[in-house]
Amino acid sequence: MKHMSAEEYRRQQAGKLARVHGLRFEEQIEASLRWYEDRGILKATKTPEPMKPLGKPDSRGRFLACYVKAAQVDFSGTAVGGRSVRFEAKQTDTDRFDRKRLTDEQMDDLRGHEALGALCFVILCFSHGTGSVDTFYRVPWKNWDDMKAIYGRQYVTEKDVASFRIPAPAGIIKILHGIEPYGSILKEGRRT
Repeated sequence: MKHMSAEEYRRQQAGKLARVHGLRFEEQIEASLRWYEDRGILKATKTPEPMKPLGKPDSRGRFLACYVKAAQVDFSGTAVGGRSVRFEAKQTDTDRFDRKRLTDEQMDDLRGHEALGALCFVILCFSHGTGSVDTFYRVPWKNWDDMKAIYGRQYVTEKDVASFRIPAPAGIIKILHGIEPYGSILKEGRRT
């Protein structure tokens, strides 16, 4: 049996932790979407990962498959009033997000939908370690797409996106916080 070096072990553990944080982030988004749906403000769902079967199903209907390159964004839906909403969600345990975290296909998808009037953005989650509170940011698509021109580089730090921070009281990420008319709808109590 091959022994892992300390660095290999550290990378393996970091990968496991990142997967746990990513899963928790996705669960928070889905709970947040249910919160918005319960209030009649937004109906959005996670886009399933595209898979390609590698063989015929067995007698119990199971088959071997592999994931194919993601071409769509993580979440899409419709907000009250009929506006399309599309967003990608990314989590990190580091201090920055590289622009290349989105595929060319995902960026083309967001760019094309925004050109047609959709509300498009990237939700970022900075995880700060065990016992710390994660912070969330809704980065407008234009800022992500023009990252090099705006920030002078192909990545953003938490400081860069500070003005896009969104609250997450009781674990519910307020995805549409500060975007009118959705904030007013909640304040006026028209949707409960």
